[in-house]
Amino acid sequence: MGIRSALAKPFAACLHRQTKQWSLQPAASQEKVFKGLMREGSKTLFGKDHGFADVKNFQDFARQVPIRDYEEQKHYIEKALRGEPDILWKGKPLYFAKTSGTTSGVKYIPITRDSIPNHIHSARNALLSYIQETGQASFLDGGLIFLSGSPEMTEKAGIKTGRLSGIVNHHVPSYLRRNQHPSYSTNCIEDWETKLEKIIDETIHQNMSLISGIPPWVQMYFDRIQRRTNKKIKDLFPCFSLFVYGGVNFEPYRARLEESVGKRIPSIETYPASEGFIAYQDSQHDPGLLLLLNSGIFFEFIPAEEYFNPNPPRLTIEETELGKNYALIINSNAGLWGYSIGDTIKFVSKNPYRVLVTGRVKHFISAFGEHVIGEETEKAMKAACQKFPETEITEFTVAPFVAPPDGMPHHEWLIEFAKPPRNLTDFSIELDTQLRALNVYYEDLISGRILCPLKIISLPQGCFISYMKSEGKLGGQNKVPRLSNDRKLAEALKLP
Repeated sequence: MGIRSALAKPFAACLHRQTKQWSLQPAASQEKVFKGLMREGSKTLFGKDHGFADVKNFQDFARQVPIRDYEEQKHYIEKALRGEPDILWKGKPLYFAKTSGTTSGVKYIPITRDSIPNHIHSARNALLSYIQETGQASFLDGGLIFLSGSPEMTEKAGIKTGRLSGIVNHHVPSYLRRNQHPSYSTNCIEDWETKLEKIIDETIHQNMSLISGIPPWVQMYFDRIQRRTNKKIKDLFPCFSLFVYGGVNFEPYRARLEESVGKRIPSIETYPASEGFIAYQDSQHDPGLLLLLNSGIFFEFIPAEEYFNPNPPRLTIEETELGKNYALIINSNAGLWGYSIGDTIKFVSKNPYRVLVTGRVKHFISAFGEHVIGEETEKAMKAACQKFPETEITEFTVAPFVAPPDGMPHHEWLIEFAKPPRNLTDFSIELDTQLRALNVYYEDLISGRILCPLKIISLPQGCFISYMKSEGKLGGQNKVPRLSNDRKLAEALKLP
């Protein structure tokens, strides 16, 4: 046992005790965060504009502060971008995390001295929770690969600005830096394909034990290595024992990734966002991700079906129900207030509170009133692949076809198969059957002959990578939208 793994175990036990204490007192944990946010927020321009000094409880706050997305809070952020202090949080932000919005172009999310521990400690605690539960810590002694964005930063009004993953890279603890890959210079390469080849050069002969990244980009890393060596990943990296991922549901990618590895690899799912580290998987046995109720974020929840109503209900943690979809709203010590991050979640446990990420508020198909969400398409795909176990999926997306040149309207599934099903027609029928079972509105539209069953377009190998490259979004933290309510993405993918 190496010194890192030996020291991690007592640290993990200590963290476990602390986590149990706050997670089993959810209302009290959130109330403590809320009071701290109100105390500090009342000194800011935003707090003065919204009467924080008069806020006595959450109900007062909800009356004073409307739900806003980035565009609606942008005028405050722009003041902070000009270097003005005490706008959304005390002083000036420590960083701005630069991220791409679907409607806002580039977004600049503030990260403050008070909020940076949420990003850094949460990632660390996810690993420590795994160590505490499993007793496995040897992965800390081998090579660690973090497939992330460039750590290079620019400045706006003297405030460092860059991708979240690059910012976090500057805060990797010194005791892990010695076995961290890729090197700083390689990590700074902007072109993903060039960067990937350099990462392989640096890691192919190393003792890699942990790999972290978004599943499709990790798969690309594995594919390139296998092309060079003609070996399974387990034979090349026999100590590879933990996969850490976030940003997308792993299940659609699991079969192919594990086929590349040559065995099943334990994994930890995380839920980081530029706006805050929301949750992480704290158990290999219990479903869901532990919602971080003590980490500088006060959460609100809006029933997903009421999100677009003029005055939707705003619920606190103790008012939520199991199995129901909620739009996630955050208030944080980064200076985000009544902020909609655009995700939907579902609670699978209340003791402690654990969630699943079910989709995006604006990523759904409801061209005919069916409101199909990402969770449903991914569950349908997983079930269909289980019925056709020879099938491996590289990537897929779904779009409505409202006015096809011939035939009835339908959902079009654009799928890149690593290994196609033995019978695509039967696979399509099974996929449609599964989706009908998951969404009663879709079932009604099919049975009522308003829609015909879904149709699959089998895309050539490398199609999604080519599309992402054409959009300048290859690698890093970028993701292909699972669902669209229009045909922009679908038509782009079908271009020769």
